[in-house]
Amino acid sequence: MKKLLMIALYTSSICAKTWLVFGGSTGWIGQMAITMLRKQGYDAISAQSRLQNRESVLHEIQTVKPNFILNAAGVTGRPNVDWCEDHRQETLRTNIIGALTLCDCAFLCDVPVINLGTGCIYSYDEQHQMLSDAGFKEEDEPNFAGSFYSYTKIMLDKMLQEYPNVLNLRLRMPISDDLNKRNFITKITRYQKVVNIPNSMSVLHDLLPLIPQMAERGLRGNLNFVNPGVIFHNEILALYKEYIDPTFVWQNFSIEEHDSILKAKRSNNELDASKLLGQFPQIPHIKKRSYLFLNGCGKMC
Repeated sequence: MKKLLMIALYTSSICAKTWLVFGGSTGWIGQMAITMLRKQGYDAISAQSRLQNRESVLHEIQTVKPNFILNAAGVTGRPNVDWCEDHRQETLRTNIIGALTLCDCAFLCDVPVINLGTGCIYSYDEQHQMLSDAGFKEEDEPNFAGSFYSYTKIMLDKMLQEYPNVLNLRLRMPISDDLNKRNFITKITRYQKVVNIPNSMSVLHDLLPLIPQMAERGLRGNLNFVNPGVIFHNEILALYKEYIDPTFVWQNFSIEEHDSILKAKRSNNELDASKLLGQFPQIPHIKKRSYLFLNGCGKMC
């Protein structure tokens, strides 16, 4: 009886907690987060205020009184980050001004924020070479500003460190089991040519469910939010061909050829996942997950 009472009290405390999710109405990852939080027993509310409107953001936080805030809103550009090169003010308005507005309002209301950022602020260099297992750590200075999108994310990454209520999760090339058009797998299958480079990636099926535990543990600062290890783009495409479309074919080209057809360069790197694994040692290596994420029906095993 005592054990049942303890379980009931614990469940009640979880259910009573509320998440306010920015980007939960229309954002791909935001909508996934809403579903995940509700499955875990939390009250997940999709924010209605826009990040650029400080008064509305502050009013919504004060009205909802959430225990935690998740910021999954942001501008990446359509169809890709090249859009940001020609829409710099819009990009700044959301990726920097909006995100800082939210974190500042939450700070004033004493509410923790989990911000979904990016790890596309690094590029392989002499100290961090491909397949060397020397990934970029959270404290390493960003070295990639080859796109305006990454440039804004570097600035935000630094500024958020001044807020003691914020955990900034650095995602990379997110993979999901729904083959959504924003899914990295789907994106590269639609390219005419693909560069074959090893990269860190974030399998959302593995990582998103960990966010509530991170909030409950009071984690703060920057955190590389990726599966350990790297995987080549060709390895992913070969799996897509094997499990989804046997007729699929693709062509490779060099980084130089790739850069010549784009307005902005792209980040390629390995992020060190040691800090994340210290909290959640069960997270599988990206290659262990890679042969599982497509099983013929587009669902992760």
